[in-house]
This record gives sequence, structure tokens and C-alpha cells, in this order.
Amino acid sequence: MGNNETILRNRNNFKNEWKPFLKNLFIHHNYIFSLILLLLIGRFASDQFLSPASLMNLVKSSVFIGIIALGMTLVIISGNIDLSVGSILGLTAAIGVVIFNSTGSIFLTLIGCSFIGGFLGFINGLFVGLAKVAAFIVTLATMTAYRSITIQFGGGGPLIVENDSYFDVLRPIGYGKIFTIPYLVLFFILLTLIMWFVMNKTKFGRYVYAVGSNEKAARLTGIKVEIVKIAIFSITGLLTGLAAFLYITRFGSVDVATAGKSFELDVIAAVAIGGTSMAGGRGFIQGTFFGAVVLYAIDAILSAFLVPAFVNDLIKGILILGAVLLQKALDRTPED
Repeated sequence: MGNNETILRNRNNFKNEWKPFLKNLFIHHNYIFSLILLLLIGRFASDQFLSPASLMNLVKSSVFIGIIALGMTLVIISGNIDLSVGSILGLTAAIGVVIFNSTGSIFLTLIGCSFIGGFLGFINGLFVGLAKVAAFIVTLATMTAYRSITIQFGGGGPLIVENDSYFDVLRPIGYGKIFTIPYLVLFFILLTLIMWFVMNKTKFGRYVYAVGSNEKAARLTGIKVEIVKIAIFSITGLLTGLAAFLYITRFGSVDVATAGKSFELDVIAAVAIGGTSMAGGRGFIQGTFFGAVVLYAIDAILSAFLVPAFVNDLIKGILILGAVLLQKALDRTPED
């Protein structure tokens, strides 16, 4: 009897302690399982898929989308959307090229990209927060406007970094490494940690969740909802500006007509795959990091299986819909 009681007690302990943990892991952090599954599939596609160099290239490929997606996570958690991020990157990167060509200063280029990106996001925030126009309408309008300004600014052609110091100052950031870790990946990880801290350890992060969960209730508790929305879109613009700076370091030129075009689809897909509720109120910065990697793992696997490139956007659209449907199904799952 004693042994049977011990076995029964151990089973109850597992059910009471581990079952809720595993359930929470699956419901709120299913992106981990998605990544593991994709890595296993990738292993069948190529023997080198799981090599350290291949995995590092996978993370490096997701840097630009991933950094912007960190900001988009805040936007979506707050119950909004930003369709202008691709156009913000294009315009900010174009101005960044001109700044570097004029000054040769990496510092001024970084500050310029950050300021321009933040300012463009701030404009979005003003219309959404103060004018109370739907974020979809505002960012759809600014997406078109910012792209038009970019094309006019660049004269319709590509803007190329022509300053002689590019190869000595700017390019090493885009291609340099510390040991085997690219600088771009380190920037991505650092920004992820900063945004995780902001969302989990500060009042502002709690305000963002509160606004997305119930805006009316948040307003009644004294939260300045308009200011929070302005800050959210400004931060997203700032992060997009930083991504634009890294974009310049990597490519050394900006095609004003195509730079950042359709990035918003990839960014939203990364956020959705990362477990952020498209209805607002719930989301994870770390999930967005893995969501961006998962997105590019899918691209790599499709390429390895020789799937035509034009099918990728179809797959991403299906993924967004699938992620939203999964969230709805999990939201209806009764808690223990």
C-alpha cells in the first residue's frame, strides 16, 4: 500500500505542478514548438541546416524584420496596427544615406536615422492618439505618403553610399563579427532585451497591456491613453529607424521604390507567430524574437525544397490566418 500511495502522490504532484506549466507553455509560448518543428523539417531538407553557421545566418536574416517587429508588438498589444513601417524604413534609410555621404559620420547617421524614424512614428501616434483616427486608416495613408516622399527625395533612383569611409566605418557593422556572432545579431538581441525590460519591468509596459486589454478601463484608472499611444508609435518608428541604419550598413544603398516594401506583412507575421494576440492585451517580446526567426526558417526551408519564391507571400498569409485562428482556439481553452 505504501508504494501505491507514493506512486499516486507523485502522479498528483505531476498533475498539479507540471501539467499547468506545460499547458501554459503550449498556449502562450507555442512559437517554441513551431521553431523546433521547423528546425527538424529543415534538417531533412539539408544536412547543413542545423549547423551553427547556418543557424546564425538564419538569425542574421531576420534582424531587420525582427527589430521592427519588436515595436509592432507594442502596437498590436495596444490593440492597434501599423502598416507604414516598411515605408518608414525606406524613407529613413534614404535620408541616412544622404547624411553619411555628407558627413562621413557614423554617429550622425545613427542619430539621424533614429530621429527621423521616431518622428515619422510620432506623426502616426498624433493622429491615432490625439485625433483618434483608426490606426489602420492613419498608417495606410502614411504608408503611401512616406513612400511617395521617399521616391521624390531619391529622384526615383537608388541612393548609394559614396563616401570613401563607408568601407572603413559603416560596412564593418553590417558584416563584422565578435568571434562568430555578427554585430547585427548582437544589436537584435540587445534591443530585444531592452524591449523585454520595458514591457515587463516598467509602468509603461503595464500601461500598454492595460490599453490593449480594455482602453475604457485603463482611462478610468488614470492612464493617459493618448500619450501611451503616441509613445507606442514613436518607439516603433525609432526601432524602424535603427533597422534602417543597420540596413544601410549591410547593403550600402537604398532603392527608394522598393526598400522596405511589404515589410509590414513580414513584421505582422512575425508578431502573430510569436504569440501576440491580434485582438490586443497579450503578447511577448521574446515571442516576437523567435517569431521573426521562425518566419525566415520557413523561407529557408521553402528554398531548400525548391518551392517557387512567389509562393512565399501566400504561405505567410496563411500563417497569419493560422496564428490568429490558433489564438482564438486557445483563448477558448478552459483554465484548470
